[in-house]
Amino acid sequence: MASTSASAGVLLRHVRTGRARSRADLVALTGASRNTVSARVDQLISANLLEEGGRGWSTGGRPPTLLRFNSRAGCVLAVDLGVTSVDVAVTDLSAQILGTVGHPIDIADGPGPVLAEVDRLAQQVLAEVGLTPGDVCAVGVGVPGPVEFSTGRPSHPPIMPGWHDYPVPSAFGRYDCPVYVDNDVNVMALGEMGVAGSVQDVLVVKVGTGIGCGIIVDGRVYRGAQGSAGDIGHIHVAQPDGRTVVCRCGQDNCLEAIAGGGALLRDAVAAGLPVATVREVVRLAAQGDGVALGLVRDAGRTIGTVLASLVNFFNPHRIVMTGGVAQAGVPLLAGIREAVYRRSMPLAARALEVTVSEAPDLSGRVGAALMAIEEFLDEDSVQALAR
Repeated sequence: MASTSASAGVLLRHVRTGRARSRADLVALTGASRNTVSARVDQLISANLLEEGGRGWSTGGRPPTLLRFNSRAGCVLAVDLGVTSVDVAVTDLSAQILGTVGHPIDIADGPGPVLAEVDRLAQQVLAEVGLTPGDVCAVGVGVPGPVEFSTGRPSHPPIMPGWHDYPVPSAFGRYDCPVYVDNDVNVMALGEMGVAGSVQDVLVVKVGTGIGCGIIVDGRVYRGAQGSAGDIGHIHVAQPDGRTVVCRCGQDNCLEAIAGGGALLRDAVAAGLPVATVREVVRLAAQGDGVALGLVRDAGRTIGTVLASLVNFFNPHRIVMTGGVAQAGVPLLAGIREAVYRRSMPLAARALEVTVSEAPDLSGRVGAALMAIEEFLDEDSVQALAR
């Protein structure tokens, strides 16, 4: 069904996501008149957001002039902030990475030292690709904790001591542009959808130090009333042996405390495995170590039990697993699928896909870039630029 909206923002989105390549395509997609579409396209070309180039295939008349999004009209900074490391990338307006740099950090050092390091890395990577702070149109930041999206302030993040209510956008004042901050899993979910986006309903589940879920509804991130939607790591999970495991949030038997990265390492050490990090447990499982495989599969089953409830409630098209523990691949996926398909209602699970991310290391940076780009090129901003 054609959309009746033919604003500059809508037309730009159609070209930017690859749905349209010419004025004729835009007329067909929107149902607007050729004159209206041409006037809006001319505005976007004048604003340096669209370019003309080449001819398309003729369907009987004059071949159409092709349109393309000018992704070099500016750049964005994408910051993927983790518990032990940070990656900073500079991308064009299509989220193509132009340069990137990473460095170890300790999120518990607090916002001052950590964001000072982020600022240093941002200046370094901009210089490496020959750009300046004045070229930056927007900044996107993913952080490993709950965020009030409207203000960019973390809210009581369990693994970010000292960060509660800190105004993260204020650390990027030198760029004189909008700064958007969100939970890292929401950001990764955007990265999984990619530039072209999606109209599907998807759950993107990160299993790392913590466990979180990015919720995609009709191709857009669903954040909830205050921005805390998807915090599945603190759903209570009953233990069959009746034991109690205290979570770092202060509650007991949270999913994260039983099946997250820290829990996996704790159980591996208790089982006598010679490991010091979660990554080493994952590596042993990948190499076929029986104990490590059992632990990873059990974690998958526990996670799958919670996901089955979400499948019954939300009925997504697919679930994508990402994060450090998800790199264990098949054994984790086997445990998750076993529980999800066993406990989900037949209709909800009939066409459900459960997969592992194809690019878990990149989705945080790409997602942070896409978040910044989507907000920077929203309807009001494009209208203002195209006047």
